[in-house]
Amino acid sequence: MTPAAPASPLDLLRRVFGYPDFRGAQERIIDRVIAGGDALVLMPTGGGKSLCFQIPALVRPGTGIVVSPLIALMQDQVDALHQLGLRAAFLNSSLKAGEARAVEQGLVAGQFDLLYVAPERLLSERFLALLDQSRVALFAIDEAHCVSQWGHDFRPDYIQLNLLHERWPQIPRIALTATADGLTRQEIVERLGLAEAEQFVSSFNRPNIRYRVVQKDQPRRQLLHFLRQEHVGDSGIVYCLSRRGVEETTDFLRAEGLRALPYHAGLPAETRRQNQAAFLRDDQVIMVATIAFGMGIDKPDVRFVAHLDLPKSVEGYYQETGRAGRDGLPANAWLAYGLSDMVTLRHFIDSSEAEERFKRVEHHRLNAMLGFCETIACRRQVLLNYFGEEQARPCGNCDTCLEPVQTWDGTQAARKALSCIFRTGMRFGANYLIEVLLGKDNPRIKSFGHDRVSTFGIGQELSADEWKSVYRQLVAAGLVTVDLAGHGGLQLTEQSRPVLRGEREVRLRRDPSSRGRGAGGRAAEGRSTGGRQERERRKSGFEGDLEATSLWERLRALRLALAQEQNLPPYVIFGDITLRELVQYRPRNLEEMSCISGIGAVKRERYGEAFLAALAAHAAEHGYPANWRPA
Repeated sequence: MTPAAPASPLDLLRRVFGYPDFRGAQERIIDRVIAGGDALVLMPTGGGKSLCFQIPALVRPGTGIVVSPLIALMQDQVDALHQLGLRAAFLNSSLKAGEARAVEQGLVAGQFDLLYVAPERLLSERFLALLDQSRVALFAIDEAHCVSQWGHDFRPDYIQLNLLHERWPQIPRIALTATADGLTRQEIVERLGLAEAEQFVSSFNRPNIRYRVVQKDQPRRQLLHFLRQEHVGDSGIVYCLSRRGVEETTDFLRAEGLRALPYHAGLPAETRRQNQAAFLRDDQVIMVATIAFGMGIDKPDVRFVAHLDLPKSVEGYYQETGRAGRDGLPANAWLAYGLSDMVTLRHFIDSSEAEERFKRVEHHRLNAMLGFCETIACRRQVLLNYFGEEQARPCGNCDTCLEPVQTWDGTQAARKALSCIFRTGMRFGANYLIEVLLGKDNPRIKSFGHDRVSTFGIGQELSADEWKSVYRQLVAAGLVTVDLAGHGGLQLTEQSRPVLRGEREVRLRRDPSSRGRGAGGRAAEGRSTGGRQERERRKSGFEGDLEATSLWERLRALRLALAQEQNLPPYVIFGDITLRELVQYRPRNLEEMSCISGIGAVKRERYGEAFLAALAAHAAEHGYPANWRPA
């Protein structure tokens, strides 16, 4: 009897995963790995990286070994694969000795399609010996940017993963990441021995994410306004630079009636685990976190990512904002920053014990982040350009496109601001300098004799907030630096000389009023109006359609009940995209349900009848005939 031919990648995509067609470079990547070739894959979060190693692992004989640093998420990743009917397991320090032995025996016996392994476990002599006894289909190195010592997610164990190629050169490797500039990509290639790997670099564009930057003015109040106006009842992440910032922001949001949970490295491991589980399994949790949280989070319905402090780099910002809108539905990336952020981050860099070369790179990355914040051009174009990608036209989905930035000739203001720094001895911070410019009757100013300098009182044409904007932009432009060795005083740089001599024009952006609607200030911080149904219509995408929204809510309630029965996140049952299509197309039987995105054969068998019954009950309640469908 002739053995059955292995399933084709496209057949597996449709039958197992429930998707009609491959996206972007997925098919080429999969074909490359199936054929035994190495691959380096750069693909944005939500772009479908996992399929690039999951499908080859199903086609090639043996077990796909997935190296992942995300111990806390392996259980959820494996649970999601079980929902698809795949044989998957994980091996890390969270397992008891007996559980780990059972997994090891299953690997040698060929019982798994995919096995997730932490790098430190994989590199142990015990596990390497097990691999010698097993049939391995491929090695997938997820979050490959962790190999880079230049990045904030560096993991020392990743550096040793070139051992895989040295020991098993015949087994294909696929390294995957969502974030890598040219320097990081080169380091991945060198450290993992991927010189012969084909590189697949997808577009970094996430068109569903709306980018917005506001200047800090009571940032927690600005955040609250943003949440109440646009994200009532939504899941999201708020990033803070410090543990203290996380705790204080969590307390603030809770006091305002929002369900917020903290996450940072100073919390007990069990608390972090519980908070992460609540975030994954609930639709209305706000996670307030340091950058210790988020890598590998598969939750597709995160509707916003907010930053209360300036990220250290464009790479970090892109990676963190990429955790929003993984399902392709609209999402927001909101960032508040100010002059103090620049001072703090530059102090971190200069006071570190890193070598000078590293500090120069970090300053370069911070300057690029400042450029993104201060741009008057399309933010998406600036972001993509940083990663070497050009977008011909402005995106129309960022704040600078939706509300174009006004600029003004700030040459004279810049000269006054720079001159004031010089006249007061380059020892004082922005707030003091502004008081001198405004001619304040301040005992401290008099004690230094600065009420007699030529710049005293010459800046009364601008408000204190406007002068703060001027100094912030001068620092961002490199005309002014901060004396981090002293007390944070502003100092002139060589680049300021042409401005002071009148040889260089300075154009500045005009910041929107911090009290206005665009900044999310105090003037508009009142609670959002509109009832629960209106919010649900907005979230479901069926605005103005009460009938469709009521069905959407019914299906979400069913999904939640099924998930709670199995202690799973709701999105593991069906994603929001799948629920949308169920509402839109109203399948009448299991065969028609097979055309819905995200419903493979196993999920159709497990949940199809329950969702068909919900669709039928809804139709009956509204008096629709059995074969009715919306126009």
